[in-house]
Amino acid sequence: MEWMQCSDFLASRRSFLGRGATGLGAAALAGLLNPKPLGARPTRSAGGGLSDLPHHAPKAKRIIYLFQSGGPAQMDLYDPKPDLVRRFGEEVPKSVYPDDRKTTMTSGQTSFPVAPSRFQFQRHGQSGIELSELMPALARMADDICVIRSMHTEAINHDPAATFFQTGSVVPGRPSIGSWVDYGLGSENADLPSFVALTSGTGGQPLYDRLWGNGFLPGRYQGVKFRGQGDPILDLNNPPGVSPAMRRRMLDSVGRLNGLQLRETGAAEIETRMAQYELAYRMQMSVPELIDFSKEPASLVELYGPDVRRTGSYAYNCLLARRLAERGVRFIQLFHRGWDHHGNLPNRLRSLCDATDAPTGALLHDLKQRGMLDDTLVVWGGEFGRTVYCQGKLTEQTYGRDHHPNCFSMWLAGGGVKGGLAYGSTDDYSVNVADKGVHVHDLQATLLNQLGVDHERLTFKHQGRYYRLTDIAGLVLRDILT
Repeated sequence: MEWMQCSDFLASRRSFLGRGATGLGAAALAGLLNPKPLGARPTRSAGGGLSDLPHHAPKAKRIIYLFQSGGPAQMDLYDPKPDLVRRFGEEVPKSVYPDDRKTTMTSGQTSFPVAPSRFQFQRHGQSGIELSELMPALARMADDICVIRSMHTEAINHDPAATFFQTGSVVPGRPSIGSWVDYGLGSENADLPSFVALTSGTGGQPLYDRLWGNGFLPGRYQGVKFRGQGDPILDLNNPPGVSPAMRRRMLDSVGRLNGLQLRETGAAEIETRMAQYELAYRMQMSVPELIDFSKEPASLVELYGPDVRRTGSYAYNCLLARRLAERGVRFIQLFHRGWDHHGNLPNRLRSLCDATDAPTGALLHDLKQRGMLDDTLVVWGGEFGRTVYCQGKLTEQTYGRDHHPNCFSMWLAGGGVKGGLAYGSTDDYSVNVADKGVHVHDLQATLLNQLGVDHERLTFKHQGRYYRLTDIAGLVLRDILT
């Protein structure tokens, strides 16, 4: 009798634990797969954003980030140092530029001569901001941009430096800034991704998908990359013989199967997959109209330059960025390669500016004349700057510049940022920040702030700790905001 009672107890215990595998156990698994951000309610808004965002009234609805991969030379574009002309060929004092900040590409040089910029600077607009002669189109928008001359970063090589700007960490694996924005704020257009990445340019460092990746955030927050040739999205069109109605029936059938598996397992990846299937279906209808420039005024299209009709060019991507912004895409990231000028900088920089200046200026003009610049924040910049000393042989006609993280320049426009402002300064050699230094985390905190997000409160629990884009740092740049 006692044995039977014990047997019944064990059977009941096994039954309880078995049910627990799909009850309490499933709830625990769902909790692990769907961690909640610190302090946020578990519900989401109609657009998919967290229910307690925005944290404050936003000044910007969207961001267009023009990332110039390779490291543009600040003293040739935005940070004039005319007094260096008389120091041509002199050794840069070690008190200004110590040995421990040289890369392996120039650490073996025995001479580090000053290489003044070959390009002239002029004042532009009512604000009188000084800009290089290489950017006449941007110069016409001088009163709309805020040039930050005192950026500084922690990484001296391309990959960790670019990763730091995009994810807040030099170590790969964290979510990109666009994914954080999508996670927190959701979408304004159900027929297009909330976060789109566009690439252009040749040469230089590779652009890895993780630069617009979701990291440890759920997969639905991964940036969607538009291809530079052919259809912007693979499988955008149905195969021959497959009608839209057939595609719809297929998705409905797959959706029911996925729904059964989701109820059985609670796996967040299944929900993500279902949402992405539906988005892909809607994009089949919305993307062809998006990439059709035929209804754009010819005079406006021409402002973007002769490359605008070449799919995948920087000019094409700038116009596409405006059309994406117009349709409610919240974070649009353009990556343009080619700014890594270790040699023959004057010729290569001139060529690169010839290809990018007109589209950049046209984008700002286009947004402004549509009334969109007020609530669109445009960002321009690379992962670090360049050295004042010459890499390789210095001549009157040419020079090269190595990587330089201590100080460099970027600019912002629109979205509640003061126009016609030059913020911060560097020393006489453009080697170190002299005033109002801006760290990468400060810039990230400011971008989120303009979208109505408190960077300290947008968090995600992963592997036992709460993460955020700005890690444990970041100060909003109040002085440059309206």
